[in-house]
Amino acid sequence: MTDTTLPPPVDAGRPDREGGAPAAQVDYEFAKRTGRAIVNPGPQVSSEEAAAIVADLREAAASAVAPVAETSELSAPDDAPAPLVVDRGGWIDANVDSFRALLDPVVDKLNSTKKSPPNPTAAAIGGKVTGAEMGGLLAFLSSKVLGQYDLAPGGTPRLLLVAPNIVATERRLEVDPTDFRRWVAMHEETHRVQFTAVPWLRDHMVTRTQALAVDLAPTPEDLGRRFEQLARNLPDVLGSGEGLGQLFATPEQRARIAELTAVMSLLEGHADVVMDAVGPRVIPSVDEIRRKFDERRNSAVGIDRLLRKLLGLEAKLRQYRDGAVFVRAVQDQVGRDGFNAVWTSPDTLPRANEILEPDAWVRRVHG
Repeated sequence: MTDTTLPPPVDAGRPDREGGAPAAQVDYEFAKRTGRAIVNPGPQVSSEEAAAIVADLREAAASAVAPVAETSELSAPDDAPAPLVVDRGGWIDANVDSFRALLDPVVDKLNSTKKSPPNPTAAAIGGKVTGAEMGGLLAFLSSKVLGQYDLAPGGTPRLLLVAPNIVATERRLEVDPTDFRRWVAMHEETHRVQFTAVPWLRDHMVTRTQALAVDLAPTPEDLGRRFEQLARNLPDVLGSGEGLGQLFATPEQRARIAELTAVMSLLEGHADVVMDAVGPRVIPSVDEIRRKFDERRNSAVGIDRLLRKLLGLEAKLRQYRDGAVFVRAVQDQVGRDGFNAVWTSPDTLPRANEILEPDAWVRRVHG
């Protein structure tokens, strides 16, 4: 269940950098092949059913444009790419390409610390190993995502709707498929609007994420200190659900992660608020869908819950809750126009403490 085209990938065949060092320590094409080879494709449907599902998801995405624009008072430009319906393999491909663009500066840093170029055979084997690890991780995550606005650093940003996951979820929740697909489309269309109606936001997020990734990458001199941080931070990470990225972070880096997380909370919470505001007008069973979906969000147990903690998915769930509370609280105080001041510049985005204290954001931005 997928469209046949994907955002243009980052050039996988570009030459090695000067000095003979490999351009990457991850075999990205192997990551794609691994992910596609091991991923569960999802619900079994006939070719006719698949075509109907893809057509319905495209229609759901198109029908979300006007109500989301009206409710959010944000509009995507006419030349913004339309949403793309993908299967799990297509989602893996798109995210491998995005990871490559984000990780290239990290590879540059690591290569610059090496006193001599690595053995080509060892580099090739290492690239396969890390590629397999990336492919395996993305295969696992590809079954969890209903939709994603792919920032596509170095490529074409685009909204992805993951058809098999939407179908699997609507069946598991036993909700009306037409209503559920339109409800999901409202949330994801809000993300498309956020990043296309606010032209500086994508570059801001990409730049901040790349800089943080580079800073978190350990040099050989850092390794001893990082392992001390591992022992110190592991209990907090497991308890907080913030994810493995926090394990090796210094206090300053964790503060930067918190600032980035605050923006993600804003984006997810805003999308949830918009989808629920639009819902009653166009989705008859929206209350049932929200109730069942929230129960599903909070139902992970056992190994799945542990993986969510290690991968930061627990923190992702909190982003929806904290962000929605922030958006509603701000709109209650200063209205929708006052809330939309958040999109003015990076300086008006909520800070880490303000996500949990909306009054502080209102005082800082509106006086």
